[in-house]
Amino acid sequence: MSDANTQIKDTVTSNDVVLFMKGTSSMPQCGFSSKVAGVLNYMGVQYKDVNVLEDDGIRQGIKEYSDWPTIPQLYVKGEFVGGCDIITEMTLSGELDTLLEQNGVSFDKDAANKIREHNS
Repeated sequence: MSDANTQIKDTVTSNDVVLFMKGTSSMPQCGFSSKVAGVLNYMGVQYKDVNVLEDDGIRQGIKEYSDWPTIPQLYVKGEFVGGCDIITEMTLSGELDTLLEQNGVSFDKDAANKIREHNS
């Protein structure tokens, strides 16, 4: 499992934003992954997608790495942010905007506002 742990650590520290998900950003394989990828895509966030379905070591390893039992998992600047429910809440409250801004990650503020308007 140490190989997977090293690979995970390298991925989250060498990319500003990483989404460990089932499927890819353009072809999600589960509803929760699709929802988070959809938010990031709509907001124009550049991120690395990691398809956990391609590597069982990564699929299990990411759960241990974050001490979080579910996928998807979002990381910003090497820090675990959360899964689908947390990202959804943060998007609707504006906390995700703040987190991205504080970490120098560019995104479309108008798109983020449209998500909130649509869900209010």
